[in-house]
Amino acid sequence: MNNILIVGAGIAGLAAGIYARKSGFNVTIYESHTGAGGNCTSWRRKGYLFEGGLHWLTGSGSDKPLNRVWREVGALTEETRIDRGDPFKICDWSSGTDGTTVRQRVCLYRDMAKLKKHLCEVSPEDAPRVRALCRDITRFTAFSVPVMDIPLLKTTVKAPSILGLIKMLPAVVRIPFLSAQSVADYAARFKHPGIRLLLSSVVNPNYDATALLVTLGCLASGDGGYNEGGSVALAANMTRCFEGLGGVIRYGKKVEKVLVSGGRACGACIGGETVPADGVIVTSDTLRAIDTLFDLPVREGWACTMRAKMYRPGALIMCSFISIGVEADLSDLPESTAFPLENPFEHAGRQITSLAYKLYRGSDGYAPKGCSAITLIISGDSYDYWKQAREQGCYDDRKRELFEQILAALEKQLPAITGKVAVWDVATPLTYERYSGTWHGSWMTITPALSRRVFYPCKPKRIRNCYFAGQRITPPGGTPVAVSTGRTAAQYLCRDFGVVFTS
Repeated sequence: MNNILIVGAGIAGLAAGIYARKSGFNVTIYESHTGAGGNCTSWRRKGYLFEGGLHWLTGSGSDKPLNRVWREVGALTEETRIDRGDPFKICDWSSGTDGTTVRQRVCLYRDMAKLKKHLCEVSPEDAPRVRALCRDITRFTAFSVPVMDIPLLKTTVKAPSILGLIKMLPAVVRIPFLSAQSVADYAARFKHPGIRLLLSSVVNPNYDATALLVTLGCLASGDGGYNEGGSVALAANMTRCFEGLGGVIRYGKKVEKVLVSGGRACGACIGGETVPADGVIVTSDTLRAIDTLFDLPVREGWACTMRAKMYRPGALIMCSFISIGVEADLSDLPESTAFPLENPFEHAGRQITSLAYKLYRGSDGYAPKGCSAITLIISGDSYDYWKQAREQGCYDDRKRELFEQILAALEKQLPAITGKVAVWDVATPLTYERYSGTWHGSWMTITPALSRRVFYPCKPKRIRNCYFAGQRITPPGGTPVAVSTGRTAAQYLCRDFGVVFTS
């Protein structure tokens, strides 16, 4: 039986390991951290659980092709409860005339009829644009992450054929128009500032607008729910599945080098020791791996393209992740809200004019009884800002400064939390870099407007028995890319070793 070594126990590594074990390989995953999940993670602070990865799960809809994959790897089971809250998100918008303040709630409903009616009532002058938005969303309800088999694969169960992609044609023909503009550009067509802010807060506004419509179509189709337990449950379920199949995870073991002999991956150097293997699947950050995990950097064309595209300023998503535990029951409030700031502030050289927060209830295990957990993300390339702060010895002071600015804005928006903060935490790009080893702590990749979307191979041409999987392989990344590329890497492994792929 062939021995396979996997670098990293994130979602991609667990998926690759599960499929490889099901197909008969001996599999050991080496994980540098103390737990599995990678960027799909959460953390506990003083009785509060802060969701640090998932905000919705693509493939949670039972009729989606990716749902089958999530079930095959044990991430979702028949008992898994999926929350598909509606509205998905709201924008609390305040406007004032003649000294009076008018507050408007703009809601992003999953239900198309409800969404169209609501937005037209909020802004009658935007009615033509609202109808166009709803037409776009409807086109993308049939759009889904394709799950296909590689050519010449022997498999026990074949994936749906490419003919299944025909249903996506209405969305595909719209992509050239959408990819020529950013999310911010698409939202800017609306006259009502609350609608603009709402749409710009769904995904990173620097993405091309296709990302927005893919997400909205996902939500409208009944997909994009939040699985009970979030990141922790997803990673724990997959870990149990892998170990239940006889797979082994070695925690606290950092792979320093992938060993290559005669053009073939033959093991790894771990803690100064040589660990032999018949094949190696690299699921740590591909961008970093191609430069640091081999004696010589990978110089194939795709790797050079990846460097050229992803090392550019603004190409990767980095964030400061703020978590706050409050001794207040906020369960009667919407779960996800965006709002403009009365007093904008500057962070890492960028003006912050709005915030979006997500609430997690104590009744769901995220906080003590009668309390709530709140999380916020400040996006932007702040890596150098935080690195400089650490070098200058003011890292913790800068964290507190950011927290206090955000808390001041939140207390105006949510007066019930005033004076009731029990715990707070700020995770910076340096935190993500330390935890999961991603380059500069980035956890997704931006495809900007007018930029060609590039798909990278799971298998290099010049290193046999070596495979790549993970969020970098298909921008923008995320858990759908992680699990699907883990599956694809295992398929290449099976094909190369003449083994039947078992799903």
